[in-house]
Amino acid sequence: MKEREIYITRHDMQRLRSLIEIYNGNDAPYIERLEEELDRARIVESKDIPSDVVTMNSIVRIKYLDSGDEKTLILVFPGKQDASEKAVSILAPIGTALIGYREGDVIDWEVPAGKKRLQITEIVYQPERLGNFDL
Repeated sequence: MKEREIYITRHDMQRLRSLIEIYNGNDAPYIERLEEELDRARIVESKDIPSDVVTMNSIVRIKYLDSGDEKTLILVFPGKQDASEKAVSILAPIGTALIGYREGDVIDWEVPAGKKRLQITEIVYQPERLGNFDL
């Protein structure tokens, strides 16, 4: 199966590459997978990112296709999680799986519990859609 093209804003790419530099060598789980995703991403300016693409700080509704369970998640940088179950770090397997994908995309992703199949059903909020380009 051909991999789908993913999009990353230039601003997010710079911050995520810095994050990789910080965590690289610390045996941080999934850092290598994040790097692989970034290496294949199409980089666009924040003002040019399609409005249906998951960017950092996006609020996303997903559906686990195997179970039918649905969740709403906020994609954040490490350390930005609050007490809310909704905040998910880009370094978590599900966070790495979401970045750059589009509303409607189906993603097969390896997580600690095994392979998961999920669909991005809605991007409730994307900062760039509202002109917030450098969050």
